[in-house]
Amino acid sequence: MFDTLSDRLAATFKNLRGKGRLSEADIDATAREIRIALLEADVALPVVRAFIKQVKERATGVEVSAALNPAQQVIKIVNEELIGILGGETRRLRFAKQPPTVIMLAGLQGAGKTTLAGKLGRWLKAQGHSPLLVACDLQRPNAVNQLSVVAERAGVGVYAPQPGNGVGDPVQVAKDSIEHARTKQYDVVVVDTAGRLGIDQELMQQAADIRDAVSPDEVLFVVDAMIGQDAVNTAEAFRDGVGFDGVVLSKLDGDARGGAALSIAHVTGRQIMFASNGEKLDDFDAFHPDRMASRILGMGDMLTLIEKAEQTFSQQEAEKMASKLASSKGGKDFTLDDFLAQMEQVRKMGSISKLLGMLPGMGQIKDQINNLDERDVDRTAAIIKSMTPGERQEPTIINGSRRARIAKGSGVEVSAVKNLVERFFEARKMMSRMAQGGGMPGMPGMPGMGGGPGKQKKKQKQAKGKQRSGNPMKRKQQEDEAAARRAAAEEAAASGAFGLPAGGQGGKDFELPDEFKKFMG
Repeated sequence: MFDTLSDRLAATFKNLRGKGRLSEADIDATAREIRIALLEADVALPVVRAFIKQVKERATGVEVSAALNPAQQVIKIVNEELIGILGGETRRLRFAKQPPTVIMLAGLQGAGKTTLAGKLGRWLKAQGHSPLLVACDLQRPNAVNQLSVVAERAGVGVYAPQPGNGVGDPVQVAKDSIEHARTKQYDVVVVDTAGRLGIDQELMQQAADIRDAVSPDEVLFVVDAMIGQDAVNTAEAFRDGVGFDGVVLSKLDGDARGGAALSIAHVTGRQIMFASNGEKLDDFDAFHPDRMASRILGMGDMLTLIEKAEQTFSQQEAEKMASKLASSKGGKDFTLDDFLAQMEQVRKMGSISKLLGMLPGMGQIKDQINNLDERDVDRTAAIIKSMTPGERQEPTIINGSRRARIAKGSGVEVSAVKNLVERFFEARKMMSRMAQGGGMPGMPGMPGMGGGPGKQKKKQKQAKGKQRSGNPMKRKQQEDEAAARRAAAEEAAASGAFGLPAGGQGGKDFELPDEFKKFMG
């Protein structure tokens, strides 16, 4: 969603790099480019003005002028101001002292409230809670049935006593759900309310009545991040008409410009608490302003990546794999079965392209990441599963006939099987070196990383050497010059210090060059 904004900001900061000092004109030009980038991203005009004012004030102060690297200091200021616009610190859910905690979802029709109720329920369950989803959207066709299906997929409870489709009293359902939750020992109640296509008095009144009936601990306003500036207007109307404590952004994986996300917290004074960025129930997480700002500026989101890894990988399995790779056998204990298990664990973390997008600097190869075929992982798994247990344990036994059989069983070309085995050996070798403290191959200047400075200089010298000419006469001349240089080097090697002849003659045969004779008079 923030790709366009990220690209514009990256281009702006690129112009600053390499400058030892920033003039006032440089800062004005940078502020102008940032303003254009934010306006193109559909950020609200009052937000843009406040943002640019803060950046310019800080950039023209001693904070930048006294910095060793002014360009990096400006990027740091922009990052901090982005965090401020997005809400500052991460806002956590408030839980009631006496359960159940009541969370009410409000918003327009089509914002994704019902699906988000299931995502929130699944997220709360993963946090150790026992959530109950309550169907109070009795107006939209099939809304009650949809919530029941979503709750079943999320593995949480649902309270839907009324059929909906225009039948039933949503306020009474909300009231009764609290007592039902106490009886059945649910500690969190998530109330899904009805929406409208636009703001109207009936919508506001029903939302206010449900709020008064259940006295929610949190009222979350669900907003579609793709609807642009209208999201801010709708949020202001809900804030004034019903009131809400936090914002949930849905459809953050869309291709809209994303200005609503940057505007809504600043305009309404309510923080963004959660973000939904996909269709799956696990495409949902707490919103961290600092991490989102880091992603927008192309600096990645390593903390979220680490958290996902911790949730997916068990410590015991990770230690087991590490010991196999660090063994004295050079990692040969690490088999294709282990490789498949690791691959499936990574797949559980979510989309490969999204995971790669969290790494710093990946914005430069954004197009390649977006074009990744997620099915390649499935094809690789199919190839490995078509092998016998013996072949997975010892891939070196896979010959031509075995490759043909594996390819036929997995529905791929024979070359794909061969390439997989070769890549596995290379990956195992690299991971084994890393596990043994050797670092990553191919990186200069690091232990075990393809040679230190000495090797690099040697390669540079080799690269600088002249190529042999294709012209016979010119090649003969080059060979004569090379022979003369070798002869001079051998003569120098036979000499003592400062070029004096060796052999203890005291330098009686030594003569100054003609240039020195002229200099000495």
